[in-house]
Amino acid sequence: MTDGSRDVSRRAFMRTATGATAVAAATGTAAAQEGTATESGTATGTPAGTATANGTEAGTETGTAGGDGGGGGGGPPDFGGFLDGVGNFDGSVTDATGQDTATVEVGVQANGGAYGFGPAAIHVDNGATVQWEWTGEGGGHNVVQDGGDTLDSGEAVSSSGVNYEHTFEEDGIYNYVCVPHEGLGMKGSVVVGSDYPTQSTGGGGGGETGPLGVPGSAKMLGVATSVVMVATLGMAYVFMRYGGDYETPGDE
Repeated sequence: MTDGSRDVSRRAFMRTATGATAVAAATGTAAAQEGTATESGTATGTPAGTATANGTEAGTETGTAGGDGGGGGGGPPDFGGFLDGVGNFDGSVTDATGQDTATVEVGVQANGGAYGFGPAAIHVDNGATVQWEWTGEGGGHNVVQDGGDTLDSGEAVSSSGVNYEHTFEEDGIYNYVCVPHEGLGMKGSVVVGSDYPTQSTGGGGGGETGPLGVPGSAKMLGVATSVVMVATLGMAYVFMRYGGDYETPGDE
């Protein structure tokens, strides 16, 4: 093969090698960018979902803890499990804030008969008056605070009408029972004001954030691209330095 043909073949090889190297580099870069964008999108979306979940939980007044006095309020009341097992308590608290007077029925259908307070849990302002109105069903009932002496209607009565009322002057959670039917689950609770025990909404770690790393797939593509570039350039150097036989069929 003549020197002129060899030079042409070398130039053709160099053009081919250079083009292959450029394509490999562009492919690796695009793949790395795509992988990084995908990871960024995932990281951004997760906290937003978490924030939405926390908002939903905070907006539902469900409860678990009891007793009078503080806790900060502003969240789901904590009844300490006092209302667990009460037939007509579904976890919600009736909001009667903004009213001077609220009514709780005594002897509503619950717990296997007319053995419930309705609603089982109610939230009122400090200074509001709660009236307990007997339905006349289920025999004699009364209202007696559990673990305290703020609420006490006295002996059980069966006559219908408002047989007891109380004006609340301190924030807190006031759990009470019907003594004759406490064993059946006839229990109730009044949440007063804004300073009362609240459920812990959880939390835990996960608040710290840091720079996103490069995805593993992008790293692998980058390494592969580098290898291809080095190998191609090495081969080009060898052929340029030492030449080679590029004769094609038909060449003399």
